[in-house]
Amino acid sequence: MKTKPQLARILVTLALALGIGLTLMYRDKIDVQQLGLWMEGAGWAGPLLFMLFYALATVLFFPGSVLTLAGGALFGPLWGTLYNLSGATLGAALAFLLARYLAGSWVEAKTAGRLSQLREGIDKEGWRFVAFVRLVPLFPFNLLNYALGLTRIPFIPYVAASWLFMLPGALAYTWLGYAGREAASGNRAAIQQGLIALALLASVIYLSHWLARRQGKKSVDIE
Repeated sequence: MKTKPQLARILVTLALALGIGLTLMYRDKIDVQQLGLWMEGAGWAGPLLFMLFYALATVLFFPGSVLTLAGGALFGPLWGTLYNLSGATLGAALAFLLARYLAGSWVEAKTAGRLSQLREGIDKEGWRFVAFVRLVPLFPFNLLNYALGLTRIPFIPYVAASWLFMLPGALAYTWLGYAGREAASGNRAAIQQGLIALALLASVIYLSHWLARRQGKKSVDIE
């Protein structure tokens, strides 16, 4: 007979797999524009609802880039970055805890051979390895959140490193979403905002390539 903790883990794993499956199946039918109208209509609660939705979407493998662009269009480049980053970090933290305490066997099956490489990276470099994989997208973001829950990285350093080193990408994509909104509205400053967004995005891409080359010289390969 299964103990209660074992039964809870099984139920959580099944619910998680079902939620992710439904998200992947119907994600193309999610109307981000309608979501934006709903957030705007929520008044002061809109940013809070957006962050909670972003966190849930992160747990259920909805593409974060889509929501990040939407956050920039809805809230502007600065507040949008804060809300996007907060939602993504909350979602990453929830996925980490789910993997560590409830759905570890499911995550281990999904990550296959990459898990041992992540564990090796954490054992060697700790939070610095989290910083590296946040800046260099060599591992799918949503799955990475779960996989890191099965390493020995402590929760607080994981969250802190995730928040700090997801910031450059969040800022670039949020600004890109804001620039898109300005262009759609016919604002004369749209070109300037677009150039800023492209400069930020180019900087993030350059940084990720530079770090990948530097890490390659240390013979740390997580592919």
